[in-house]
Amino acid sequence: MKRKVIRGAMALFILLAMVITQSISVSAAASKFVTSVNTTSKVVALTFDDGADGANTNKILDILAKNNVKATFFLTGSGANNHPQYIKNIAAKGHQLGNHSYTHPDFTKLTATQMKSELDRTEALIKSLTGKTTKPIFRAPFGAVNSTVLSGVGASGYGYTIQWNIDTVDWKGLTASQINTKVQTNIKPGSIVLMHTGAGAPGTPLALPTMISQLKAKGYKFVTISQLLAYQNTSTNKTYTVKSGDTLYSIARTYGVTVSALAAANNITNYSLIYVGQVLIIPGTTVTPPTTTVKYTVKSGDTLYKIATMYNTTVAKIAAANNIANVNSIYVGQVLVIPGTTVTPPTTTVKYTVKSGDTLYKIATMYNTTVAKIAAANNITNVSLISVGQVLTIPK
Repeated sequence: MKRKVIRGAMALFILLAMVITQSISVSAAASKFVTSVNTTSKVVALTFDDGADGANTNKILDILAKNNVKATFFLTGSGANNHPQYIKNIAAKGHQLGNHSYTHPDFTKLTATQMKSELDRTEALIKSLTGKTTKPIFRAPFGAVNSTVLSGVGASGYGYTIQWNIDTVDWKGLTASQINTKVQTNIKPGSIVLMHTGAGAPGTPLALPTMISQLKAKGYKFVTISQLLAYQNTSTNKTYTVKSGDTLYSIARTYGVTVSALAAANNITNYSLIYVGQVLIIPGTTVTPPTTTVKYTVKSGDTLYKIATMYNTTVAKIAAANNIANVNSIYVGQVLVIPGTTVTPPTTTVKYTVKSGDTLYKIATMYNTTVAKIAAANNITNVSLISVGQVLTIPK
């Protein structure tokens, strides 16, 4: 009896050790430190840190709107408390939101628990005000970052710690001319520009109109941080020249991407406004565009989800291509048009073993797929929770 008790205790101990080890592996996925993006495309991300007063926020928003520019705002919880309507305005204008902590402390001096508290409090407040998340991007107060910070931030669900390669130092009270000169002198494809919304940076709203017009004259496009990250090593991205009769929907369908992804990659806010001769970037493409359409005959046991997974497309796309109103109503022998396909369905599946530092986004980028598809193929409900050694099915 005594031996059975000992064996049971040992088994329980081993089980607990495995759970703890898995937890450590999951939390070890460090946030990726980004100062700029390696790309040949002329894209730039304007970013603004919003502190306690946010005095110039609305001026900046008006200028961005007038120039049809989307930017990224890193928000503090203390600032959101002081000027909640400004935060709502930022979100309402369609800009990306990032987390800049609650009280703006030096994260290198905080414990992991304190980091999480700073991030979680800000996220909860911003969500309550705007309905939008600040994940997965974080900017460290003072730019103070080390490996401990990246681990702590990553464990809290922020896969990217966004630094910059152009610091305007506008908070020192520089003039509009000085700020603009810093940007124009240091600009390169994939740049991230740091600016501020506070009263201590009065030159920023004055510098923006000239800065934007001069960058546009140089051929630069303005993108949010998430859009910028999509350009990382995207030398294989294709371009498409709009022809008569084209619509964003027809182009997106041809290349197997979504209208929203196509619009985001090209800074298009009105989906109806494209013109003949316009050159569009096709995000995530690595092969020549499809010229034919595959048809599939429904077999016993098939579902739209299963068929969509086989052909690396979505249920919504197949439903739209076949005028299916009820996605649960398909029948054996029904012939379906599979949009955006040129080859036979995949018969093999790629497997990938998660390594230290991996995130689903990183793995998805490696395999030219999406986080959502990998999560669906592996029954992952929390995309931040993967563990070292975990074997993932990579849908083709």
